[in-house]
Amino acid sequence: MARIIIVGAGISGLALAYRLRRAAPDAEVTVLESGVRSGGKIWTERSDGFQVEIGPNGFLDTKSSTLQLCRDLGLGNELIPASETSRRNRFLFWNGRLQALPARPIALLTTPLLSWRGKYRLLTEFFRSRSANLAEESVAEFARRRAGKEVAEVFADAMTTGIHGGDPELLSIAAAFPRVAELEAKHGSVIRGFLAAARQRRKEARAKGETLQPGRMWSFRSGLRRLLEALTANLTTPPVFGAGVRRIEHREGWLVRGEGKDTWNADAVVLTCPAPQQAPIVSDLDEALAQEISAIPYNRIAVVAVGYKRTDVPNVPEGFGYIAPQRTQRDLLGVQWCSAIFPDRAPQGHVLWRALCGGWQRADVVDWDNERLLGAVREELRLALGVTADPVFHYIQRWPVGIPQYHLGHQLRLNRIEERLKYYPGLFLGGNAYHGVAMNDCTEQAEILAGRIGGFLANRGGKG
Repeated sequence: MARIIIVGAGISGLALAYRLRRAAPDAEVTVLESGVRSGGKIWTERSDGFQVEIGPNGFLDTKSSTLQLCRDLGLGNELIPASETSRRNRFLFWNGRLQALPARPIALLTTPLLSWRGKYRLLTEFFRSRSANLAEESVAEFARRRAGKEVAEVFADAMTTGIHGGDPELLSIAAAFPRVAELEAKHGSVIRGFLAAARQRRKEARAKGETLQPGRMWSFRSGLRRLLEALTANLTTPPVFGAGVRRIEHREGWLVRGEGKDTWNADAVVLTCPAPQQAPIVSDLDEALAQEISAIPYNRIAVVAVGYKRTDVPNVPEGFGYIAPQRTQRDLLGVQWCSAIFPDRAPQGHVLWRALCGGWQRADVVDWDNERLLGAVREELRLALGVTADPVFHYIQRWPVGIPQYHLGHQLRLNRIEERLKYYPGLFLGGNAYHGVAMNDCTEQAEILAGRIGGFLANRGGKG
């Protein structure tokens, strides 16, 4: 029987272990986790009637991988969509006040977020030819070329802040937003590409007799924790918690050495923990590979959840929340109105919000003590929303190793990593450090990786 060791019990490791049940049904799969629970950054904390997501707040249906995983686990009937108002109403904190993001193309004509010159540059993107320059572009460079300076400073910054908490001048458009880059390459225009994709989705929805609700966010009434608990419960062998890994050795097979005296033999080893944990594990094996992995930067994030009596926040608009573009250098990256997005996030008569702090340009905020951090959140909520009351609940989660940043050169780094891995058959790298930071990316890559591992074992006869 072939033996597979997966290091890391986050969504990437657990989804991979689950998918390996079909891709490598005869293999013995063991998941090692240095912490005391599964889930990694995806987890729901429950306290005083509040449900706080300490990582992602939900997942989108723009890719099918996570929805399909939920259905395969028998959780389809437990899924809940985000509220319609949260899908329609999103805001920026810009020029000292909340301003609505245009929900429809026609709203671009009246938005105060752009001047008439900026609007013209954006709306004429449809007619602008693609660049003949093959050099890699940052998100900001791409946005300036396609739609102008204002769009780069407002919308591209906001998009980058909301998803990556990163700097649009440093992030690679091809690595961080590959779909956007592909739309230009295929259709000659991002707007034309989005319109074509929307037509295709409508066509597919009509064929299935469905009504299209593009880009909806999903979760569970009991929070995203439900998915991680279900994945853990459906593994053939429970994860081994408190099992830190020091290094791996390659002989005829693989030897995994733990922090203590524990060792595990394997035919295949998969590292799905964050890149800063992967690098030292492979450093004795291949220093060049370790250096490439450790060169992937991460931002630092603090999640500050606050609960209020509903009567203390009477003038907050319905919607998802707001983003403060990073170029504004505010103490908060943004605020999500969690109890307006999903039900049961707060006790009756209360609301729950999550403030995200830190990011690439304000990493220092994560080191502030709890009192200062909570004070900064309260001050920003006063400025943006007019809230002056004290919260009745708060919960703070810091992530010193937050979201991986796909800076310029990321794709070339991945190519070099793949070249090094060719020397070590049976060693695989996963997690969100490489091919996408969102839950959908992790579950999609888990399927791809399971197929590759299954193929590797089949080609060598699956012998242990």
